[in-house]
Amino acid sequence: MRIQVRRTGGFAGIERRAEVDISGRPDAPEWRALAERVIAAGRGTPPEGVPDGFSYRITVDGTTVYAADPRLTEEQRTLISRVLKEGA
Repeated sequence: MRIQVRRTGGFAGIERRAEVDISGRPDAPEWRALAERVIAAGRGTPPEGVPDGFSYRITVDGTTVYAADPRLTEEQRTLISRVLKEGA
């Protein structure tokens, strides 16, 4: 399973992308469960954000959902943080 996050916006408007392939990882079941919950609860179109806030595109194995600050769920926030931290 590949999980991709694209973050845009913010004060400087800098885009950041990261991807994690969880195949073969010992913590893959935890990642998979989190990603599936984020996709199930996600929006199919980009929501309106706030000025200088971040917008996110989250793609899990070809399925894409969108989210934006300040209305991220805790699960979205967790997945985004983990992918941006651990991803390449």
